Amino acid sequence: MMATDKVFAGAAGTWRLGDLTVNRIGFGAMRLTGSGAFHDGTPRGRDQAIGVLRRAVELGVNHIDTAAFYFSRLRSANELINSALAPYPEGLVVATKVGPARDASGEWTAPARPDQLRGQVEENLRQLGRDHLDLVNLRLMGQESISEHFGALAELREAGLVRHLGISSARPHHLAEARAVAPVVCVQNRYSVDARGGEEMLRLCAAHGIAFVPFFSLAGEGREAGPVRVEHDAIAALARKHGVSPSRVRLAWTLRRGAHVLAIPGTGDPDHLLDNLAAGTLRLTEAELALLEPVRARPEANERA
Repeated sequence: MMATDKVFAGAAGTWRLGDLTVNRIGFGAMRLTGSGAFHDGTPRGRDQAIGVLRRAVELGVNHIDTAAFYFSRLRSANELINSALAPYPEGLVVATKVGPARDASGEWTAPARPDQLRGQVEENLRQLGRDHLDLVNLRLMGQESISEHFGALAELREAGLVRHLGISSARPHHLAEARAVAPVVCVQNRYSVDARGGEEMLRLCAAHGIAFVPFFSLAGEGREAGPVRVEHDAIAALARKHGVSPSRVRLAWTLRRGAHVLAIPGTGDPDHLLDNLAAGTLRLTEAELALLEPVRARPEANERA
């Protein structure tokens, strides 16, 4: 295990989510419940998951991403966060998502209608043991228009149940539509060194002072089930050069995409947690970033068989 005196979530700097300041490396809670976003896997032991959450906060993580629909037969991300961290330390931002819906058996059902979003917000409040949610992202499920859904969340914000709003899996026109309804503090989209697209939203968020929060930045293109197993040659070469893991190179690349970019890598492994946080200390040069451009342009052509 690496020395912890060099590992701290604030090493990459901070950004503001509305009036809340967070360190740019946060923590995604999805994998605490199993192996992937939409797959039931074998989660880490409960005590280990709680220990990782507590250690993350000890090391400066003050932005945790979760959702009520992050659960498996054995684990609920929100319940783990509540058990590990309540009473919540001052300055900790817990961001959640609404929109998608699962029944008690875990099967995905129709996305929530605007009038059902209050129930989803209240479920997150109950599970987390909070009287308000710091940040709620509307997770889009293919909608062309989000005005009604985002308007429903804006009403909950006015009622004091929600402090700040964001959108997830969104396209540029969704951001414009949401901003016409209420302030947007973040956009949470798929984005990684080897996932195509996303640059327009990245630039729009920078122009408007909105946080851009990539998900699956470690998993790579088409790998929702977990981190890449076969790494791109260029990423592997940079990892060897610096004596670090490929995951750390991926996160360092992500953080270099702009001061407004927040990383939310998730893990149930204490050593992986330290490795992820240490990405904030890895400073890739412009020449090294240029070596990764072919990976982004043609991901399928840069993998070893």
